[in-house]
Amino acid sequence: MTYPKIPLAQTVIQLCKSKGVKHIVISPGSRNAPLTIGFTNDPFFNCYSIVDERCAAFFALGMAQQLHEPTAIICTSGSALLNYYPAVSEAFFSDIPLVVISADRPKHLIGIGDGQTINQQNVFEKHILYSANLKLDLKDEKQVPSHEELPIMKNLESKFERLLGLQKDIQTHNEEEINAAINFAGIKKGPVHINVPLDEPLYETVDTLSLSPKTIEVTIKPENIEDYLLESCFEDWNSATKKMILVGVNAPNQLEQKWLDELAEDDSVIVLTETTSNLNHPSFFPSIDKLIAPLTDEEKQQLQPDILVTFGGLIVSKKIKQFLRKYQPKHHWHIDTKKANDTFFCLENHFKSTPNAFFEAFLPRVTHFVKSNYKATWTAVKEHRTKRHKAYMLEIPFSDFLAFKYVLKSIPKNYILQSGNSSTIRYIQLFKIQKSIEVFCNRGTSGIDGSTSTAIGCAVATEKPTVLITGDLSFFYDSNALWNNYIPKNFRIVVVNNQGGGIFRILPGHKDTENFDTYFETNHKLTAEHLCHMYGFKYEAAKDKEALKTALESFYNEDKQPKLLEIFTPKQINDEVLLKYFEFVK
Repeated sequence: MTYPKIPLAQTVIQLCKSKGVKHIVISPGSRNAPLTIGFTNDPFFNCYSIVDERCAAFFALGMAQQLHEPTAIICTSGSALLNYYPAVSEAFFSDIPLVVISADRPKHLIGIGDGQTINQQNVFEKHILYSANLKLDLKDEKQVPSHEELPIMKNLESKFERLLGLQKDIQTHNEEEINAAINFAGIKKGPVHINVPLDEPLYETVDTLSLSPKTIEVTIKPENIEDYLLESCFEDWNSATKKMILVGVNAPNQLEQKWLDELAEDDSVIVLTETTSNLNHPSFFPSIDKLIAPLTDEEKQQLQPDILVTFGGLIVSKKIKQFLRKYQPKHHWHIDTKKANDTFFCLENHFKSTPNAFFEAFLPRVTHFVKSNYKATWTAVKEHRTKRHKAYMLEIPFSDFLAFKYVLKSIPKNYILQSGNSSTIRYIQLFKIQKSIEVFCNRGTSGIDGSTSTAIGCAVATEKPTVLITGDLSFFYDSNALWNNYIPKNFRIVVVNNQGGGIFRILPGHKDTENFDTYFETNHKLTAEHLCHMYGFKYEAAKDKEALKTALESFYNEDKQPKLLEIFTPKQINDEVLLKYFEFVK
């Protein structure tokens, strides 16, 4: 087998291998050549070459999102590393294990005006779980003199002994730092950064390894929930007649069905979910905005919970955040092994546990269901909203809203739905999604910058077929995502093109002015057609309801290439249709 000659590169590669980091996304460069040579010549690794570092990082994030294991990205020195930052921040706030490995120049070449050089150490300081700053081997720093270069010294032998001891310390440091970083990524779930200084020559190879780095395993014991904390919560729970459970971003199949069923049986409990919660039960309350947006102040007081229990990642609905900040619960408990955001400014308890472990410790000890009409009252409201929703769909013209109805209804069973941010995820929240469909969206930072790349990474990592629904600005912003040789033929993209940032027409602002059109909505006349021809996608367009229905009939059929459907909607009425909806469902 071919290995890089540089011992530090060998150390990084062998420790990634021993710790099971199997998927390696590489962006081309020269400084990272030793790493590229080592990873690509070892059949243990699945390597992917993606030129654009921002796309590469989101691609890797999509893979890690599905695999639930660390995925590595590798780049050369300089600004290449900074292009990883959007995906790193998304991984940080979404708890996705991403291992950033950056090649760097040696210390003596930094800060002297050398090309392609920045200050790489700790560059992700505020958005990283761990930064491992490795040290160059002494011989690579030319710190170990040859016999010819050494002056005649009485302590020559002791000089070498000290140098060899220092080299051993450096090797130990590097091994410990790499182990720590990868352990953090896998156990704490999030991004880590390993900065690797490499000196020329960079392309030399050897047939055998010159070292065998030590693998450090870490065993994490789950934290037990303190009995005294549970006891105090039982008293509050058993006396409360209005309990709300709010679920944020949640991976599929994370909560056992028996706990879902038990929560559904309690008349004092309502469970609010979002499409990204990936929780389905007929008694639960999806489409949160549909439920609460039309409420009067008096009705909001009736909905105000005594106890709020939250788990999962970040919440999409701005309306539920505004509601719970104004109508705060008496008690807010959050369940998460890692962190608890005080989103509603009333957090009381953080249970450092998984939801399954919490409910297993808690629910069997609840002695009785308190008498309450809380669930019944809001179930009636939910049923009324659902009827009005269906009626509204029958009378609205072709628009974003109607397009989402047909697109979501057309998705086959057992698909993965990747959603773009901004308007896209908010429209999706208003519809009931078929329960076999798994829903994902980059809600850590809620940016539009990497949705397509993430969806492609997801499609590569899973056997399930994937469809991405995205807005036009998000799609064009990340169009380099299509510059990718690994896109499965069953991958599908739906672009809802309303010729600009349609969400700004919903927000407060001076619509239909030159300033608004240029600097907020950013009007354009772009289409995805030429991109599809360039990157090998089968392209289809729809500009009205009938064309859309016809296109969707065969959109998911097997084909020789991935497909993209572009839906053109009338931007002048999209905002009116949506805003009138919340009045209508009331």
